[in-house]
Amino acid sequence: MSSVTAVSSAAKPAPRWKIALAYAICFITWGSTWAVVKVGLEDLPPLRFVGTRMLIAGVALLPFARSRGAALGGGTGWRIAGIGVLQLAVPFGLLFVAQQWIPSSWSALLFSTFPVWLLLVGRVLLPDQPLTPQKLFAACLGLTGVVALQHQELVSLSLSTQVLLGCGMTLGAASVVAVANVLVRQHMTHVPPHLLTLVQTLSSAVLLLGASALLEWNQPMHWTPRAIGALLYLALGGTVITYQCLYWLLPRISLAALGAMALLDTLVAVTLGVALLGEPLTPSLLAGGVLILTAAAIANREPPEAKVPPEASV
Repeated sequence: MSSVTAVSSAAKPAPRWKIALAYAICFITWGSTWAVVKVGLEDLPPLRFVGTRMLIAGVALLPFARSRGAALGGGTGWRIAGIGVLQLAVPFGLLFVAQQWIPSSWSALLFSTFPVWLLLVGRVLLPDQPLTPQKLFAACLGLTGVVALQHQELVSLSLSTQVLLGCGMTLGAASVVAVANVLVRQHMTHVPPHLLTLVQTLSSAVLLLGASALLEWNQPMHWTPRAIGALLYLALGGTVITYQCLYWLLPRISLAALGAMALLDTLVAVTLGVALLGEPLTPSLLAGGVLILTAAAIANREPPEAKVPPEASV
């Protein structure tokens, strides 16, 4: 059985409302995390911050995964940990370091290139995910919307070596996450979502905290209430809940629909700025929101042949 067939057969049928709910949980929660990361970085060094986030998430999942240890036989655990390096350790390390130098809105903007990377990687690794004009149009339309959303930031931000480095690191994180998501979809959908999240978070925590011990040993930590609150929100909401939803969704949605999450969470981030922080509601924001929502609708209305056949999911 090919890997693609194995992925399809691992996906059990699910009501559309469950898919929609899991999808919404992912992009709404992730859309709120950009600002929370920025808040936490005021008190915690980036690698220690994200490493502790992963450690808390992994520990929180331990009670739910003890009875499923058999699923890690035959070297599966090591493969999950390896993909976890690409899914969590490398990209989150890059993102947290980069957010020291660029605004959270810029991080969201640059990470929204994720759907383009995802389509390109999927074209190479997944034969059942062809690079169609519709998919490319949806990705480009969404990116145009994100640029419109961040028009003021694009005009006002002054470039420096650190800003350029932060931008490059964020783009690198988006491309690495795209590779990881395709690998999970291709090889790991037989593993329960909570077990995937557990192994990946704990293995990533070891790497990130080790890197912090080497590179951040002289940087202070301030365990303020806002730092603790940011850690708990990111660990439990932004990691435990969302990644279990993501891994459950991967065999059930197209890569184009998956890529649209990055566009929608950027829209959520900007909307929260308007609703909670009193940021202005500008014509560019409205135009960008319409473009992003249109792109997400196109991405989630793939033709039947691009979806997992119902009979293969039984």
